[in-house]
Amino acid sequence: MTRTFSLAGLLRLRRIREDQAAGSLAAANARVRENAERTARVRSSLDENGTVVSNTAALHAVSTARASSRSMLAELNALAVLRQSAADESAAEFAAARSQSVRIEKLELRHGERVAQQDLHAEQIVLDEIASRSWFQAKGEATA
Repeated sequence: MTRTFSLAGLLRLRRIREDQAAGSLAAANARVRENAERTARVRSSLDENGTVVSNTAALHAVSTARASSRSMLAELNALAVLRQSAADESAAEFAAARSQSVRIEKLELRHGERVAQQDLHAEQIVLDEIASRSWFQAKGEATA
């Protein structure tokens, strides 16, 4: 068995893909949070708008502003759905990339365990040989 892990290059590639997927997921989640904050600001501006209306022109202006804000809120809600969908897709891509990395990481771990086992076996053979020689030398000195 070779001392180096033969799939090390593939493992590096999978980890790079996993890192890219994690970056995409983080960016998608940031866009979702940004959209939620913007929606919250628009909602609070709709709730806080306590304008006193003194004539019909002002009433018409307030009505138009509220309609515009509601339209913007509807667009933000639609955008939130799209961004959440993109975030879900990014999460699925990250999970797939992580799954592929984990498989190869497990193979690397098993390889390392086998190499360590071979090293211990080789060391035990050397120790047995040393013990055997010293026993035969001690037996030879005792009979002489």
